[in-house]
Amino acid sequence: MENVNVIDQAIANRYALYHGDSVEITKDIPDNSIHYTIFSPPFSQLYVYSNSDRDMGNCKGDDEFYNHFKYLAKELYRITMPGRLLSFHCMDLPLMKSRDGVIGLKDFPALMLKIFQDCGFIYHSKVTIWKNPVTEMQRTKALGLLHKQIKKDSSMSRQGLPDYVITVRKPGENPERVEHTNESFPVGVWQNYASPVWMDIRQSDTLQRKSARADQDEKHICPLQLEVIQRCIELWTNPNDIVFDPFGGIGSTPYVAVKMGRRGIASELKDSYFEQMKKNVELVAAEEPSLFPVGEKSIEDVVA
Repeated sequence: MENVNVIDQAIANRYALYHGDSVEITKDIPDNSIHYTIFSPPFSQLYVYSNSDRDMGNCKGDDEFYNHFKYLAKELYRITMPGRLLSFHCMDLPLMKSRDGVIGLKDFPALMLKIFQDCGFIYHSKVTIWKNPVTEMQRTKALGLLHKQIKKDSSMSRQGLPDYVITVRKPGENPERVEHTNESFPVGVWQNYASPVWMDIRQSDTLQRKSARADQDEKHICPLQLEVIQRCIELWTNPNDIVFDPFGGIGSTPYVAVKMGRRGIASELKDSYFEQMKKNVELVAAEEPSLFPVGEKSIEDVVA
């Protein structure tokens, strides 16, 4: 990939990791070449991930974030293979009295979905991921979750906020069907994956993250649970398919993709995240034997 905006890269036969702006990196990926994309986007202005001007989390408000994200969504549509899928992790966002003037919730998932639909994607599915409201209360001290609010005025009390994985599909005939067998995908597994609510995802099931922190600008780090990525990849891809994550973070998506015999591409803007991503993916790639028959294209051929 020839891109002057790539600060650094790590490329092997089963993965390609790029340090740079996600929009610029995605622009250089060939049309209709990605089998599946899964990522956790910046949650508008809720969190600050770094001090970079290119960080989508550093926006003045929702409108600015959505305008920036639209550029990426259009590129994601272009690079997705017809008939194939893209999944994004999200949640409802809290409205804060100090920032928004009221206490309430914002339907961030619906706003994100509309961006993808406006680009041409078809709404495919949504799964709710249960999260412990006690953990949320302890972490955020949200007024609506405090027990003392029940005693004071429960009209301000609310349920905890789950995560969602929303999936969209690019129109067209899928040229490479994703096929399973009774042995590779037993009915019991399918019934669990087909549930509209996943109750058994452990919130702590993430890649080690301590070494990715940078004190001078680190405000938030939120790797997606490995089991969520694994289920989506197992359900919606074939072995050797290319899985993309434009917000690679510390490498959860390419890590799982390589571990499951797929190929992974990811971009990441933040220096410390990218360095940790390289370590994580290089480690799992060294543990897994190469699955490519002689003569088969590697990830280097795809991104060249």
